[in-house]
Amino acid sequence: MHRVRPAICVLGAGSWGTALAILLSRNGARVQLWGHEAQVMEAMARAGENRGFLPGHPFPRGLSATADLDHALQDAEEVLVAVPSHAFRQVARRLARVVGPDMSISWASKGLEPGTGKLLHQIAEEELEHRPIAAISGPTFAREVAQGLPTAITVAATTREHGERVAGYLHGDYFRAYTSDDLIGVQVGGATKNVLAIAAGIADGLGFGANTRAALITRGLMELIRLGQALGGRQETFMGLAGLGDLALTCTDDQSRNRRLGLALARGLTKEQARAQIGQEIEGIGTAAEIDALAGRLDVDMPICEQTYRVLYGGVQPGDAVRALLERRQKPELD
Repeated sequence: MHRVRPAICVLGAGSWGTALAILLSRNGARVQLWGHEAQVMEAMARAGENRGFLPGHPFPRGLSATADLDHALQDAEEVLVAVPSHAFRQVARRLARVVGPDMSISWASKGLEPGTGKLLHQIAEEELEHRPIAAISGPTFAREVAQGLPTAITVAATTREHGERVAGYLHGDYFRAYTSDDLIGVQVGGATKNVLAIAAGIADGLGFGANTRAALITRGLMELIRLGQALGGRQETFMGLAGLGDLALTCTDDQSRNRRLGLALARGLTKEQARAQIGQEIEGIGTAAEIDALAGRLDVDMPICEQTYRVLYGGVQPGDAVRALLERRQKPELD
């Protein structure tokens, strides 16, 4: 059993990392929130809130902000990583130099490593050697978590004990944390849904309506399942919070940056213009390239993700991508 007030270090002071730090602190943990930009973290510490990414949500007692990694890790019982997926290896490598061999690591990052397409647990295993690891995923918007609105997520871990410990830190009156041992499936769901949310935004931005959105989510789920099973995930995981739950949320609500990117692309903006307008990390942009490459290597049919990739990287117009999907041959639904 962990102490009544466990010490937890959250690495990554964006909106999601901040929301998780607030949640953990409300649950009674002593939390150090770390970010790499000293001036930003100093301003956050003075203001007692993250005015850049999560304004209007003051830090509870017991939550401190710092750019000093050694200080943030001092006395920590658990490290929770919430950096963008492209920075995950760098952070893991840095952690390997400063934390002891018994320190357990969990992460709430969603995506694949740029250039390799590796899932984040593969990076953790390469950089952090043999230690308990866990991935946190599910249908969550940072602002709603910070507001204390009811939320449910999945914690997938390499050991039952670690999964239950991390879930225990997160679980509270309005936040339910369920455990799983399907580390691959939970991560595939969290990464792939971002690409499908871009497609949903494009479809809605082009005015195709609710019927199209429902069909896209359903067919997108089939793509997610095919890729996940090819990588070793279990089908039942993709019907749960980290699969269908996260997919439905991200495809239907404009709090989703990936969906907003799709809406912007449908208006004629480039991905660079849309990224600048949104002003935060958009995981689906990089993930689209990695999933397209993975699907090719594994011979997995993912037409929605493929067309999304072509819009982002191949110069295909959003309307032409939709037409390419509509012109596909008739086939049985579950093939």
